[in-house]
Amino acid sequence: MNQTDFFSEVANQGSKPLAVRMSPCDLEEFMGQDNIIGNDKLLRRAIETDSLGSVIFFGPPGSGKSALARIIALKTKSYFEEVNAVTIGISGIKKIMESAKSRLELSGKKTILMLDEIHHFNRSQQDALLPDLERGIITLIGITTKNPFFYINAAIVSRATVFEFNSLPQKALSAIMESALNDKNKGLGKHNIMVSEEAKKYLIANSGGDARRLLNALEIGVLLTKINKDGVRVFDINVAQESMQKKAVVYDRSGDSHYDHISAFIKSMRGTDPDATVYWLAKMLAAGEDPRFIARRIIICASEDIGIADPRALILAVSALNAVEFIGMPEARIIVAQAAIYVACAPKSNASYLAIENALAEVKNGKDRNVPNHLKTSTLYRKELGHGKGYKYPHDFEGHYVKQEYWTDPVELYTPTKEGYEDKIRERLFGFRKIRKKKSEI
Repeated sequence: MNQTDFFSEVANQGSKPLAVRMSPCDLEEFMGQDNIIGNDKLLRRAIETDSLGSVIFFGPPGSGKSALARIIALKTKSYFEEVNAVTIGISGIKKIMESAKSRLELSGKKTILMLDEIHHFNRSQQDALLPDLERGIITLIGITTKNPFFYINAAIVSRATVFEFNSLPQKALSAIMESALNDKNKGLGKHNIMVSEEAKKYLIANSGGDARRLLNALEIGVLLTKINKDGVRVFDINVAQESMQKKAVVYDRSGDSHYDHISAFIKSMRGTDPDATVYWLAKMLAAGEDPRFIARRIIICASEDIGIADPRALILAVSALNAVEFIGMPEARIIVAQAAIYVACAPKSNASYLAIENALAEVKNGKDRNVPNHLKTSTLYRKELGHGKGYKYPHDFEGHYVKQEYWTDPVELYTPTKEGYEDKIRERLFGFRKIRKKKSEI
């Protein structure tokens, strides 16, 4: 879309969807993202002074990325070109670059290229942008829902400032909805509408922080609701539920959202919050996450964060994975929920995790120890070398324990906690270590 077409579209929006019509035209109308566009923020100053360099906007749908880019189009003196990576190829990009170069040479006018869904460009397509980006022929506004550090070439990212957009908070969504209901030119203000507070709260709560989804549901509900005898369109909770249909689960199984949700799930189990645990579990399952993947994370947590404080946690977690394998969904949800809740509620200890980390560090940086002769295997020919000689079999002694050296220059690598069953291990181990220490002092 060239600059002339863009301004024509802004002037003639009557047939456009409400979400398009209500797109903000200046920074004062822009809602949300105060962390990057608030007063005195770098991005705001760059837009207001028309000194914007190349940027990448990334974040969830409906968070205002394209809207902010179009505000830039309205404020800049540069030529503004808008394209979508899904529909344009290298040949189209090259034409834009040639026009931008000619424009700069003939009139000194710079070009801002807004490239929506830039993550759909493959590596070679992205590389085609680099020469003119490097020479300053174009200023790039790349828009994506994907993490640019994974989906966009490092060379492009290094030449741009990356701004992360967040899902819109309820306050911003409420302001956007009220503006749409009251605006008689671009919004729904010309209709006589009565929207209940319950319906408003429902739309906001179920929009997933997506302004576009909110406005689409609002428009559908208003336009499809019959006018009553008093000439009013009554938008109640029933209309809200019908127009929204189903809450969108914002979850990308191949992107950041996947890792963020599983991280929240694990940290909730580790933090002994079963309510948060089962919520993140439910959200992942509702979005179609593989329950076997979730079960494997529960197993890791059962060992890393619980360990010997409750040895049953690992047994239960492994059993849950096996059960999920042959039960499948939807019943598997009950199995992973049981395992996750148990792990969340169990006493916590990372002593086993720290022990293996300490041991690996000792192997890498500590003394190089050889196996003592009395611990070596004692085959017939090895006995002649003294291998196995002097080994004491613990079960032959009272308490099934005997003082004996198991490695040279011993250090304590495992430090049991006072949590759960591990406290019993701690008391027993303390006694044995005390005996060993006395022996070493003799």
